Amino acid sequence: MSSRTSSISQPITIRRAVARDAKRLTRLVRGSGAYEGKYAAAVAGYRVGPDYIEAHRAFVAVGAGEHGGRVLGFYSLVLAPPELDLLFVADEAQGRGIGRLLVAHMQSEARAAGLDRVKVVSHLPAADFYHRVGAVRTGTVLANPPAVPWDRPSFEFRIPSE
Repeated sequence: MSSRTSSISQPITIRRAVARDAKRLTRLVRGSGAYEGKYAAAVAGYRVGPDYIEAHRAFVAVGAGEHGGRVLGFYSLVLAPPELDLLFVADEAQGRGIGRLLVAHMQSEARAAGLDRVKVVSHLPAADFYHRVGAVRTGTVLANPPAVPWDRPSFEFRIPSE
């Protein structure tokens, strides 16, 4: 069985991110294999600071069975305007369903906040993932050099009320 299709093999806890997670989240973003090569500059100086964590609904997926609760992934939901701003899964934890679990949690948080849609501007290598987890392609965000020198697909999660 491919590692991309295997399921979660250990208990995962999703909890609200706290200021002390900032350095770990920054390392996860900067170390992401999805941002190697031509994409590396986009995250080279990126920082997830305690102020960002306090200002947004940031949640981390933690391996419950691991010492110290290792962060396996995280996401950040911005409420106004509604956007999934960040979603990262540690390279070594990909293919275990953690991204799908984080998306489901985000949708629940969005629903609880009264949102009916959440936008995502995707990193190009993540576009297939967003499609697989139910996001609908809505267009393309054009390059904005020098910050982002490539076009990016935009998606939307439609959040049904319960």
